Amino acid sequence: MAAAQGQLSDGAGGMDDAKEDAGHTNTAPPPFRAAVDALRTARLRPQVEVEPTRAPQRLAPFAHALEATVVDGEQDLADGRLVLLHDPAGHDAWRGTFRLVTLVRAELEPEMAADPLLPEVCWSWLTGALQARGLTYDEPSGTVTRASSHYFGGLAERPSASQIEIRASWTPREGLGGVPDTAAHLASWCDLLAQVAGLPPAGPGDASVVTLPQRRGPQSR
Repeated sequence: MAAAQGQLSDGAGGMDDAKEDAGHTNTAPPPFRAAVDALRTARLRPQVEVEPTRAPQRLAPFAHALEATVVDGEQDLADGRLVLLHDPAGHDAWRGTFRLVTLVRAELEPEMAADPLLPEVCWSWLTGALQARGLTYDEPSGTVTRASSHYFGGLAERPSASQIEIRASWTPREGLGGVPDTAAHLASWCDLLAQVAGLPPAGPGDASVVTLPQRRGPQSR
């Protein structure tokens, strides 16, 4: 599966208009620079490959974006994008000066995608990943979308495919100097990616998170 593309919505615009991340320009405020620097200190599972990507232009005065893929050898299991937004003046809808926005997706077995409880389970993966690391946050919001593709005519030999997408945003609580623990939030987000990919829990702290009974086989890279 290719790296996640598409629109990340947080009620203030889309991801289609993007620019190179300016998170470390001299004009960026110190709290934002510190929050971006902290992302590099996160300890992540080896199966999750993370790299910087283009950040959105219109969601906030300052933004930094990462994309990640969960890999198993030469196969991709899930992918996603995480965007750190910062508005020094604050944002009424955020109830803070920072906001995290994400898109996560993976392919599933069609019968699993038809499970009526799937959206609630997927949302619990996100909140559970944050709670497992003791993180506090405000104003969570998001959607869980499942879609199926069926092929006909010249494509009839292709098997049906089902995909799950989690689009979400939340306000991380700010710590000393007005800087949230972005490293821990990134690690939690990668826990979510691993959960969606169907990987086993990394440690005892993840045991309470609901696991995925079935998922589509790994996709070739």
